[in-house]
Amino acid sequence: MTNTITRKQIRENLDNKVPMTIVEALPGKYFDDWHLPGAVNIPHDQVRSLAGEMLPDRNALIVVYCASTTCQNSRIATQTLQQMGYNNVFEYVEGKQHWLEAGYPVEPSQLDKASCG
Repeated sequence: MTNTITRKQIRENLDNKVPMTIVEALPGKYFDDWHLPGAVNIPHDQVRSLAGEMLPDRNALIVVYCASTTCQNSRIATQTLQQMGYNNVFEYVEGKQHWLEAGYPVEPSQLDKASCG
C-alpha cells in the first residue's frame, strides 16, 4: 500500500523546516527544467541503484513525486523504496502540475543557476 501526502502537507513541512527528502522520479531532463524546492532527482528506473547512496537513512521522511496524476513514475519509485526497506515514504500523487497550479515556489536546476551568472 502506498502512503500519500498532499500539496498542503508538503508546503507546511517546507515552511516549518520539517526534515524531509523530496524526490522527483522523472528523467533528468524534466528535473533540469524545474523541480520542487530542495528536491533530488532519482528517476523511477534508477531507484534500486541510486537510493542507497542518495537516501542513506531508511527511516527519514521521503516524499516522491512525478509529473501529474496520470504519471506512474512516483508510484513505481515509492513502491520500490518501500520494498527496499524505507519506512517513511509518501507519494505526492498529483505531482509537479498540481504544485505549479497552486503557484508554489519551484527551483531551476543547478546548471541553470550556474549559467545565470
